[in-house]
Amino acid sequence: MAKARATSIGKAAAHARFVVITGLSGAGKSQAIRAMEDLGYFCVDNLPTTLIPTMAALANRAGSDLEKVAIVVDVREGAFLSEFPRTYRKVRRMRALRPLLIFLESKDATLVRRFSETRRPHPLAHDRPVLEGIQEERRRLKPIRAMADEIVDTSALTVHELRETFLSLARGTRHARRMQVTFLSFGFKHGLPLEADLVFDVRFLPNPHFVPRLRALSGRDAPVIAYMEKHPATVETVARLTSLLQFLIPQYAGEGKTYLTVAVGCTGGQHRSVYIADELRRGVGAVEGIRLHARHRDASRRP
Repeated sequence: MAKARATSIGKAAAHARFVVITGLSGAGKSQAIRAMEDLGYFCVDNLPTTLIPTMAALANRAGSDLEKVAIVVDVREGAFLSEFPRTYRKVRRMRALRPLLIFLESKDATLVRRFSETRRPHPLAHDRPVLEGIQEERRRLKPIRAMADEIVDTSALTVHELRETFLSLARGTRHARRMQVTFLSFGFKHGLPLEADLVFDVRFLPNPHFVPRLRALSGRDAPVIAYMEKHPATVETVARLTSLLQFLIPQYAGEGKTYLTVAVGCTGGQHRSVYIADELRRGVGAVEGIRLHARHRDASRRP
């Protein structure tokens, strides 16, 4: 049933003439609308909710120059939360328009990091912590999320991957959401990563930090790799964790999970965790319908 629904969504996306993009602040709506513009859509960002039917009617009119329209609507516009459900139901009744509602979301930790990096205030958190604004927005958007034809989690997507997602949608080739698996190395002394779903502590392995010639290197450098691999405990750890993850990852995917962060920690996040995370990424290998990434949070830090 889920596969049939995903296929029908893909077909609808390929023929949609009126695309509405909404979702959480910081989830990538600006990048998404730029991708739609590259695909030949007439695009409007932050359109007032009351103007959605007018724009839809213009696009639906016979002989209109607006053959394909994409709009972004979100909490920046005051009437959005209260008016959008009723307004969009009207638009859905325009059969020839073939409307499509896409909802973008991300993990809380990802959104907090993005707002921190851009130094922009969250629209619902001008005078309080950004996390509180994110959580309130997520709660208030639940009814609108439930209306969506397609939900895209952008937690592990780069700008280029987000664009490719929308290209796939427009071509009708997005038959199912692909789970994103990130192998994240980190240092315990810098704190646990908030986004971690699974955490493996590899501080029991031999530490290159105590070898002077290796101290300034990272777990991706050949001398560190050679040092790690000469110890039987390292080789067995990689083999056992790889086997476990080859079993677990398809189980998570089967439950419909769209993202999974496998965190690997050592003391500083520079040597052991980096090496192990990369080895797990390689060891797990290709899994159908699953995208694998490695990211090293603390590798650039120095003692």
